[in-house]
Order: sequence, then C-alpha cells, then structure tokens
Amino acid sequence: MKPPPLLVHVAVFIGAALIAAYASAAEEGGAPRAGSPRYRELVHIVRQDCGSCHGLTLAGGLGPALTPGALAGKPADSLVATIVGGRPGTPMPPFVGIVSEAEAGWIVDQLMRGFPADGGAGAPAH
Repeated sequence: MKPPPLLVHVAVFIGAALIAAYASAAEEGGAPRAGSPRYRELVHIVRQDCGSCHGLTLAGGLGPALTPGALAGKPADSLVATIVGGRPGTPMPPFVGIVSEAEAGWIVDQLMRGFPADGGAGAPAH
C-alpha cells in the first residue's frame, strides 16, 4: 500500500527539520568542506529526504529524476530557487531554514555532477 503523498511530504519535512535542528554548525559561506559534518548532513538530507520523493537513487519516483542527465540544460538558479522556495501547488516543499541558498547551490552543483553516496549523517569523515 502506497502512503498518501501529503503524509510522505510531512514526514520528509519533519525529518529534514530534525536534521537541521541537530546539525552541529552550518558552515559559513555555503559550500561545505568534503567530509565535514555539514557535508555529511547535506548528502544525507538529499539522499534520504529528497530521495523519498525523487527515488533513493535520485532516478525519479513521485518527483522527477535528479540525475545529471535529467538536469542537463536546466538553469541552476531555477533549481536553487526550487530547493529553497519549493514549488507552490505541487508536493515539493520549501527547504528554506533547512539549507541556505548557498548550500542549495552546492546541492544543485553536486546533483549535476552525480550526487555523492550517503555515508550517514553522523558517519565519521573519511
């Protein structure tokens, strides 16, 4: 049985808010350092929370695919705006307050390159 989309989005939003609430310290200026706690949190948010709609491999699900091929040709600033502000009238929630605009830019850049694997939000740096 498939859960109702609204329930999925509420769960995603709560999960993302909890991760943000327990985040150690957001790095200033946007792009997290590879292996830093914020880097791992952002990778975890995208792989788990975004993945709940866009597919755990980001190849699509309830939401469209977030693979480099699917995003090719799409304007990065529009994708950043979608992450930060959501898409009113659709199930895409806003992530403002969870990720900064600069972090959303980093997420878009990573999605366009092929997003890193999730080592877990609390996994030690490699």
